[in-house]
Amino acid sequence: MWLLYFAFPLLLHFPVEKGQPAPDFTGQTPKGKELKLSDYKGDVILLDFWASWCKPCRMKNPEVILIYEKYRKAKFKDGAKFQIISVSLDTDEIKWKSAIKEDGLKWSTHVSDLKGWKSEISSLYGVRAIPTMYLIDQKGNVIATGEDLQGLDLHIQIDNLLE
Repeated sequence: MWLLYFAFPLLLHFPVEKGQPAPDFTGQTPKGKELKLSDYKGDVILLDFWASWCKPCRMKNPEVILIYEKYRKAKFKDGAKFQIISVSLDTDEIKWKSAIKEDGLKWSTHVSDLKGWKSEISSLYGVRAIPTMYLIDQKGNVIATGEDLQGLDLHIQIDNLLE
């Protein structure tokens, strides 16, 4: 019965797949400001679901930092900029903010509703495990997720969007 209680919210939405429009969302930044995905339409976005308590996520953060450093000033088609939007499944605000600082996640586009697995954003995307990433093109469509965004494949997918 407990399993159903925790799993049911995860079953409400199917995972967003390659080729679909990225669902819009609004989240709170660590500074309490609203961040809306649609405000970044026209940019290339790496949407990264993670949490401070998730060891695989924390182990992947150095790779995410390298991606940020490599592409943050790159020239993309249609004059797009590169953005990483990190969506945390934390429930503890202090641990979330500390992890951002400890791991050196320099970009300002972090959001969390501090609801953990009951997060409205993760539910909207059908996220069932973390770390999970989605690559969103300038038109606002998901162009890669899951296995397509592992290791070198992540770089290749982003490189395809460069001028």
